[in-house]
Amino acid sequence: MNNIIIINGPNLNLLGEREQSQYGSITFEQLKKKCAEHSKKIGINASFFQSNIEGEIVNKIQDSRKSCDGIIINAAGYTHTSVSIRDALDVFKKPIIELHISNIYKREEFRQKSLISGIVTGIICGLGSNGYILAINAMHELLNNGNR
Repeated sequence: MNNIIIINGPNLNLLGEREQSQYGSITFEQLKKKCAEHSKKIGINASFFQSNIEGEIVNKIQDSRKSCDGIIINAAGYTHTSVSIRDALDVFKKPIIELHISNIYKREEFRQKSLISGIVTGIICGLGSNGYILAINAMHELLNNGNR
């Protein structure tokens, strides 16, 4: 069974409470449960991580090199600002999917530049919380078909 980690950046713990027009009404706990159920159903062992602290995200990415076969990351605001997260992902050397609940290209100009897009395997954005399920499915395909 493949092990993946779904890493979430700042403010994603407030899903369902903030900017529902952008992020929908699903709570973070509901999202975690939905992802866990779907992952189990398709034979993936998925763990979930969220932090508002950049260094904790960097540490989790580094720690995941030995224990995980792939990363799905919604770096949230750090997508646009964190060279450190980008550098940690670059060292991972396994499939990485960048994920955004909202379409970053329909938002403010500063949100349209991702520092991590250039090193990830693929990107999913603008499909709401369902993007997580799509990312899990895509990761499953990447890992099982050798499209790394």
